[in-house]
Amino acid sequence: MSFDFTAPLLAAETKAERRAADILADELLARTGTRPRIAGQTAAPGIAFREDLCIRDKDTFSVSLTEGVLTVSAAGIRGMIYGIGLFLRKTVYRDGRITLLYDISGDYSPNKPIRGHQTGYRPLTNTYDAWTLEQFDRYYLDLMYFGANTVEHIPGEWGATKRNELMRYDAPELLQKTAARMDELDLNVSLWYPNSEKDAEEAVANREQTFRETSRVDYLFPPGSDPGDLAPEELFSRLAGFDKVLKKHHPGAGIWPSAQQPHHFPDWGERFIAELEKRPDCIDGIITGPNHAYRVEPLRRKVPMQYPIRFYPDITHNLRCEYPVHFERDDWHYALATVNSRESCNPRPCEYAALHRLTRPYVVGSVSYSEGVNDDINKAVWSALDYAPDTPVREILEDYARLFFPGADFAKSADAIFGLEKNWEGAPEENPQIEATLRLWRELAEETPSLADNWRYSLCLFRALTDAFVRRKMLFENGLLARAKRQILAGAIAAAKETLSLPPPENLQAAREELEALAGTLFRQIGIQLSVEKYHAFGWERGAVLDNLDLPVTDLPWLLRRIKRAEAMPEEDAKRFLLRCVNRNRVDADEVYYSVALHGLLQTGVTQEPEFYMDFQGDRHNVNDGSLPMCLCKLFDHYSFRAKTGGLTAGCDYVLTVTYKDKPDPDATEHTVSVNGRVLWKGTQFGGEVDETFTDEMLPDGFVAVRYPLPKEYIENGCAELLIAEPTVGCEIAEFRITKA
Repeated sequence: MSFDFTAPLLAAETKAERRAADILADELLARTGTRPRIAGQTAAPGIAFREDLCIRDKDTFSVSLTEGVLTVSAAGIRGMIYGIGLFLRKTVYRDGRITLLYDISGDYSPNKPIRGHQTGYRPLTNTYDAWTLEQFDRYYLDLMYFGANTVEHIPGEWGATKRNELMRYDAPELLQKTAARMDELDLNVSLWYPNSEKDAEEAVANREQTFRETSRVDYLFPPGSDPGDLAPEELFSRLAGFDKVLKKHHPGAGIWPSAQQPHHFPDWGERFIAELEKRPDCIDGIITGPNHAYRVEPLRRKVPMQYPIRFYPDITHNLRCEYPVHFERDDWHYALATVNSRESCNPRPCEYAALHRLTRPYVVGSVSYSEGVNDDINKAVWSALDYAPDTPVREILEDYARLFFPGADFAKSADAIFGLEKNWEGAPEENPQIEATLRLWRELAEETPSLADNWRYSLCLFRALTDAFVRRKMLFENGLLARAKRQILAGAIAAAKETLSLPPPENLQAAREELEALAGTLFRQIGIQLSVEKYHAFGWERGAVLDNLDLPVTDLPWLLRRIKRAEAMPEEDAKRFLLRCVNRNRVDADEVYYSVALHGLLQTGVTQEPEFYMDFQGDRHNVNDGSLPMCLCKLFDHYSFRAKTGGLTAGCDYVLTVTYKDKPDPDATEHTVSVNGRVLWKGTQFGGEVDETFTDEMLPDGFVAVRYPLPKEYIENGCAELLIAEPTVGCEIAEFRITKA
């Protein structure tokens, strides 16, 4: 049963009630064009706010619906804003009418006490640095509507007051202004404040100045590293000094250091725990995030129970991060990863819901790592689950659509958001979902033209169109590659070059032009920086998707470069060279070729040991310049790599050839390569014999192919289990082949 709340009368008396009524009135004005009247009492249809001091928890609120009057009761403004958010998430707006979908009466209390997100004001971010105070005000409410009670700011860029051309304020000035505004909404203020100063007294003095000038501080978050690498003993010594000046200016605030480990302290984690076991009074809790010393479950086992753990989930990055796309298998297709890069618009609702289920038994909540609005949908999902973890993901996305796409079909909007996540499954040329998702986003705007002025819609459309651009580019170029390879096999090198030089089709050029226009629209709407040169993005991996559109996503540029090299050779040498190029990854039926980028980790037949790192190369402009074949886009970086394979011919000697990132460490003396437990090499990195011809012809600078003889007696009934290990510095592996000697 639905309820009509068209033209409601709002009732409010106390200061907090009137503030809440003003917030709701402004929201309804934006959705209907009419601002409701506020009075002391109301009648149906009406909404009343009641400040109830008997409700002790300010994160709790209650809603009752009686005879057409909806009453929101809470201890103060924070709970009332949560009630407003619930109302806005459950109402639809069509033809000037306001319809509450069902009776939302009930008592609402959060599952987690800490629920928030980072909005750091620094040049590094892809959005926040361009914002006005009014945009921060708007976003605070948007976050609270899904239950957030904390926003994390950054006092300065690594302890300094750096400022780029987009920033209207110095970081300390912005913090002072936003902290006061957050206090009006009763939002907790957290400060991410690294230990960048070399001198401890200077560090304490800097923080005291910040605390003195900031009207509200609830949490101090000093990261253990990234940046600010201190030995645990020195870190805890500094924290005692920070605690004194923090309590002096903000008696109720707490210090929550993170167990993020500096790489040059191999025993940092153990020493960190040893300091905690001394039960220091200056510590109120622990944070776990990227570069962690321990995963969340073993960390909870080791940390004394008096210290709760707060999660610092990275929901903003797609690759080269703690939770890359498809983090459990890290198989995001190299073409999509190349163009979308590290900070594109990245709705991952189902994946992050799974991560939330895995981590929530061990933590008291979270404040997410964020560099802008590219992760806006992820923030809503994470906050909703922190508040009510049993909420279905579909309900959250429909809430998101009703809240932020008023008047649009909320079910179709949720499907369109799910579609963006599904776009990143598998190879784009094999995923028709990508074009279907783009059609859904276009249909939404056709049905609700007001979405054209909505930045959240523009951002999602940009992502949908980016994925379609990648798919169309791959389909076109792979078609040309197939034809050119046939021509090379027939000896028609000039024809192959002509084929590979054909101009892109009209639908690809049209998508590019639309992406250019959308990027300008988004910069004006929300300040998101989708290009370094045009919109002042910090760098190519910081959301500058527009700058990645021309990066190679197939081997077409690489093969063109091979042809150019062949043109300087005698004709017969050129033909033989290009035959080797087009057959680069081809092996016989009783041989093996494997590429991390082309085949993914599942095809190793082994679950790799945890905590590996995927060093993606595709979005690196100085690497993916046409010299990099796509099979080298991903480098598996870890202390060990394992793979199982079969189908080898019994009684035949083989050669194992491994392509490494060419940066051997002279101190590494236990680089081991073995098959079926039998050692092919153990000693300095990388050992073996460099395949000079293959390295010269088929690899770009910075890579090397190393050969290891594989005797027939090492192979077990045609099967081989490969282990490559280096226990001190590890190594980066791109591909391997097992070929007959």
